[in-house]
Amino acid sequence: MGQLLVGILLNAAMHRGVPRLDTGQESLANYEEAAAAYGLVPCFLQLSEMDMESGFSYAYMRSAEKYRKVVVPTPAVIHNRAIYGPEHRGVERLVGSGLRVFNRCNRYGKDQIHRLLTQNEELRRFLPETRTGYAGLLEMMESCPDLILKPCRGSVGKGIMRLQRASGGRRFRWSFKEARSGRWRMAEIDAARPPRILRQRLAVVPYLVQERIPLAEVDGRPFDLRVTVQRGWGGEWQVTGMFAKAAPRGSFVSNIGSGGEALGASEALERAFGGAEAARLRMAAQALCLQVAKELEKSLPGLADIGLDIGVTGDRQLYFIECNGRDQRYGFRKAGMEETWKDSYRRPMAYARYLLDHAPKSQLY
Repeated sequence: MGQLLVGILLNAAMHRGVPRLDTGQESLANYEEAAAAYGLVPCFLQLSEMDMESGFSYAYMRSAEKYRKVVVPTPAVIHNRAIYGPEHRGVERLVGSGLRVFNRCNRYGKDQIHRLLTQNEELRRFLPETRTGYAGLLEMMESCPDLILKPCRGSVGKGIMRLQRASGGRRFRWSFKEARSGRWRMAEIDAARPPRILRQRLAVVPYLVQERIPLAEVDGRPFDLRVTVQRGWGGEWQVTGMFAKAAPRGSFVSNIGSGGEALGASEALERAFGGAEAARLRMAAQALCLQVAKELEKSLPGLADIGLDIGVTGDRQLYFIECNGRDQRYGFRKAGMEETWKDSYRRPMAYARYLLDHAPKSQLY
């Protein structure tokens, strides 16, 4: 075809939406623009239409004003934007065939990430006190007055719960969403005898139990920072940008998909701490995120494009909250950071071109 192709691997549902330009928060136009800047042409793939034996795949490619499905030589470099865990054999088959797939796994357990980061002595002071499961809950209720319970593999705030010590010492206020109605409920429970429904939740789904970080606030709303960290040209980690996620008033969940508001990081930090301190905290958060990315890459092959949530307390302490293996970049757009939003597409395309031109296979595998 005479074109230098880069593959964008999508889940089946999103892939079906390509010809209708219905890909949710994923911007096809940004991929086209970003790839063109590095002399690449993007083709949109799904696993079921990739034939490793023939070396050809069906892919959606832009033709005039439409996307059409065509047969193309399977691209040598593929950016995975589908949701696959570390056990998924399909992506491993691509890697085993010699293709360079980056971010090939993007669903890591929160407990796994926490465990990997605790191996770095310098990073431990940025980690909240953490346990897992029901036994961990009972232990943490003895020592922490405010707890956050998160599904180890949950996303966008789904399944998150909170326990706050009430007056009297052994009583806790339990905040949770009802499965059927989706409404928040609060109940007072006894630490010595947690209710059966709470025990069942922790038995069915692995949960992380963490001390709640007393986050800094903007207009009475707690906020944290989403920091996009990506490999670009040269293969080195770089901070593409950051924005703040402010929880709705009266809520403790800041996820944008759960009603949180995206704000510029500078705006949120300056309103909370003032200009000079905001600049220092931005730089400190960037340094922390680069350190986290470099630590995780030691154990997670192909890592190249992540979103890290960083909490800032009122007394200016930074905490690592969680790692998002498929960063939802649209928060930049919602925060009015249009160019940074586009940069979050440009950098992976720069990395793809770098892999095509320079990187030996041993670097990625």
